[in-house]
Amino acid sequence: MDDRAPGDPEIDLRSEDLPGLGARLRERRLRSGLTLETAAARVGLSPAHLSRLETAKRQPSLPVLLGLSRAYAVPLDVLLGEAPSTAAAVTRGGSAEPSVAGGWTYRPAGAPGRAMQALRVHVPPGTQDAVVRVHPGEEWLYVLSGRLLLTLDRERHLLEPGDSAHFDSMRPHRLVADTPSGTDLLFLHTLLQSPTSELCLG
Repeated sequence: MDDRAPGDPEIDLRSEDLPGLGARLRERRLRSGLTLETAAARVGLSPAHLSRLETAKRQPSLPVLLGLSRAYAVPLDVLLGEAPSTAAAVTRGGSAEPSVAGGWTYRPAGAPGRAMQALRVHVPPGTQDAVVRVHPGEEWLYVLSGRLLLTLDRERHLLEPGDSAHFDSMRPHRLVADTPSGTDLLFLHTLLQSPTSELCLG
């Protein structure tokens, strides 16, 4: 029996990518005082699927990780197990170690522990998150290489290198690589909270 909610991403187990991630997800959920059912509903996953993420039987995609960071009101670097540092104002490209989750590759591009999170993201082809996301906050992205198909509400925008987008995250949105080699982005998002911190449309 398939325990995923409609739109749950199908991710192969690759626990070596982010060791300890499942335990950190469970710890942060408990610290937030959320049941498995409540947390899963906020991120648009089935409770069984979130349980599999917490036990490292599955790896989340980057959009799911972003949703969990909002649901638990913690920066993404905390979920990734990186030590927060408010003193570092400069991020050196050579020191930004890549992380991989659900096929997406991303590197920090800003200081951790901030309300605004900055990332360099590689969106691979064929490993797409089919869920349309809706959540409080803002997102800004800039296409470095490849093409990106951005869906906002019912609008579809094909972005080329040098193109950017800045939108209210309450607008239903979806990101898809439209290049065989994938798409590279600069990506900013805010960590704003509300009682409906993460909604998903099928």
